[in-house]
Amino acid sequence: MAKIGFIGMGNMGSAMLEGVLRIFDREDIYFSRKDGELGRELARKKGIQFVEGNTELANRVKYLVLAVKPQVYDTVIKNIRDVITENHVIISLAPGVTIKTLTDALGFESRVVRAMPNTPALLGEGMTGVSYDPAMFSQAETNMLEQIFDSFGKHVVVDEKLMSAVTCASGSSPAYVYMFIEALADSVVKYGIPRKTAYELVAQTVAGSAKMVLETGKHPGQLKDEVCSPGGTTICGVAALEEEGFRNSIIKATDACYKKAENM
Repeated sequence: MAKIGFIGMGNMGSAMLEGVLRIFDREDIYFSRKDGELGRELARKKGIQFVEGNTELANRVKYLVLAVKPQVYDTVIKNIRDVITENHVIISLAPGVTIKTLTDALGFESRVVRAMPNTPALLGEGMTGVSYDPAMFSQAETNMLEQIFDSFGKHVVVDEKLMSAVTCASGSSPAYVYMFIEALADSVVKYGIPRKTAYELVAQTVAGSAKMVLETGKHPGQLKDEVCSPGGTTICGVAALEEEGFRNSIIKATDACYKKAENM
């Protein structure tokens, strides 16, 4: 089995790690991180290999996940550019960093996969947008990439020009969902429901509603209409959301997110 390495082990790297640990051998998984003490502690806890430096890590693995923030990419690329070969597969997680930007920085037509996962990957329920040129990869490598991304949820392959929109749709949007859950729970706590019960009621409703969209194949608008009985409670709530600009708020959030992703 080809070895997988992570440079960086923050929220997203940790979420992906939990997925790959479900299907890959621990001795084939390596990582590096800036804080050596925390790195060695994580290595002991997870039974994986901690490597002190990025250069050494790149030398040891075939699939190299760049799980660091965009502002430190230049430093990381300088660490690894002299050891990256045509055999490596680079998986980049940073919004706004294009495949061309990375290949130019590495100095040759390196094989780069651009991906945008999200934090539900921690529970195996992630959604990842992926972009790469399949002509540059063997069938075995493509299969390996699919295994990696599916180990922590689902993935879709999209044209790279859509990756900023993917950031809006699934990369950043869990935060909006959490805000919705918190706000709806607050609204019913006001009427006497205990907070823990409120979170359970709302979170399971969100999970179930999402599953309805995924598994029934019905349009979200149709599913919404099926809840809205004529003259009932739900349509009154929907009308209030429309009056307060609920949809427009989401669209504005996406516009802001997209603009930032395009200009990082």
